[in-house]
Amino acid sequence: MTCYYRRVSPDSYESTDLTRSNWTPEIQHGSPPLALLTREIEHHLEGSGLRIGRLVLDILGAIPVVPLTVRTFVPRPGKRISLVCAEMAPVADPDRPVARVSAWALATSDTSAGASDRYPPLVRGEAIPLPEFWWDAPGYLESVAWQRQQDEAGARIFWLRPTVALVDDEPTTALQRLAMVVDSANGIGSALNPEEFIFMNTDTAVHLHRLPTGDEFAVRARGSIGPDGLGVTTAEIFDHSGFIGTSAQTLLVQPR
Repeated sequence: MTCYYRRVSPDSYESTDLTRSNWTPEIQHGSPPLALLTREIEHHLEGSGLRIGRLVLDILGAIPVVPLTVRTFVPRPGKRISLVCAEMAPVADPDRPVARVSAWALATSDTSAGASDRYPPLVRGEAIPLPEFWWDAPGYLESVAWQRQQDEAGARIFWLRPTVALVDDEPTTALQRLAMVVDSANGIGSALNPEEFIFMNTDTAVHLHRLPTGDEFAVRARGSIGPDGLGVTTAEIFDHSGFIGTSAQTLLVQPR
């Protein structure tokens, strides 16, 4: 089974080559760490009656392709509202975390009578050619099925499906599968040519008004670049049942 991580112990994992970033093969793409730490948080919440409504990945340093240790902690416990965090660090340097995911988990109730979506569903159409840059880079990009759609109102749309497992052959939830691709919004909505500029995201914030379903998701993303080296990518996220939430990323932008 091809996967992003292989379990070494209950709290440590070996990183595989499929986690490697398209920016440089020495570091990991943001989606596998987001998915692994989301998995740790979901396991912590099992049986609590709480559902994740927001996930924020903060990249605290270059995430190396090495064995990693993970830990979960709860800065704000509660029966209706809880903040749960998970961190990863190299096994060789466990006191130096390289990524953290924080999740607001909220009590669920029946609000179906008032349910509404901000946007109509996205229907997958005929795929168009991928952009010329990146998409043949080895590593993470090989682990996702990419289907580019016709651009819409200044936004670039892709349907994404992870084609590998997260951890060995262990079960993967739909939320984890979404986390396995959603960090790619920065590349999808890129407003710059990566041969001329570096635009690496320092975070990925995902807000979900309902849980995703299935294993394929659409991202409609737009990038905005400021005049002083900062940028933002925002996106709307869909599954085949419709709109499920949004994402936003802060970008460090530098000329090559």
